[in-house]
Amino acid sequence: MHTARDPRFPALGVAVDVVVFTVRDGQLEVLLTRRPDEEPFPGAWSLPGGFVRPDESADDAAARELAEKAGVEDVFLEQLYTFSAPDRDPRSRVVAVAYYALVSADKAALGARADGRTRAPQWFRVQAESEEHAQAFLPGQPPVTLAFDHDEILRTAVQRIRGKLEYVPIGFQLLPPHFTLTELQSVYEAVLGHPVDKRNFRSKIQKSGLVRESDAVKKGPHRPAKLFEFTQRTF
Repeated sequence: MHTARDPRFPALGVAVDVVVFTVRDGQLEVLLTRRPDEEPFPGAWSLPGGFVRPDESADDAAARELAEKAGVEDVFLEQLYTFSAPDRDPRSRVVAVAYYALVSADKAALGARADGRTRAPQWFRVQAESEEHAQAFLPGQPPVTLAFDHDEILRTAVQRIRGKLEYVPIGFQLLPPHFTLTELQSVYEAVLGHPVDKRNFRSKIQKSGLVRESDAVKKGPHRPAKLFEFTQRTF
């Protein structure tokens, strides 16, 4: 049950913005939507997001916006940080609760839907030689400037997943249920932004107890490759 707003207290908008990551062809990518022409930052690229409704939590709003504006559902979704600069939204005072989501490449095609106001989303590559300068770009084009403070949110998300990868196996969320160790290494390299030693990586992963051989094999023109699976899907 909701009552009318008490005028003694200031009005404050609460929004959610979601940084959706995937890894395709060895590249870390982020999902962006293009804003309508009539709003602030007309036609600019931005992260999927929107306002929290009176009858929902921020977590529920993030999941809803992700489904409505990106066509992505049932993926790893975690709260990132709260962005509250007074001037972050030119329309009014708005606090944004940011999230990041991890989508495996086999589900990446789901991010291709548009609603009546937001145009269809598109995957952009992430350029991040350093965590402080992460930017989104399309191959052969310069990096784009995102609407609002979404460049800052993207940088924060890159920092988070790189740091978290060192102690929580979130990289598994970027892979299908069965994968090769080469594919797993490619995900780690894409997120970290640099190559890792193949022998040390495989030894560390196999000793961790996080993966096990599956009964399936990956067939191709050469010798079939062993496929692995995670020992648990949630961390």
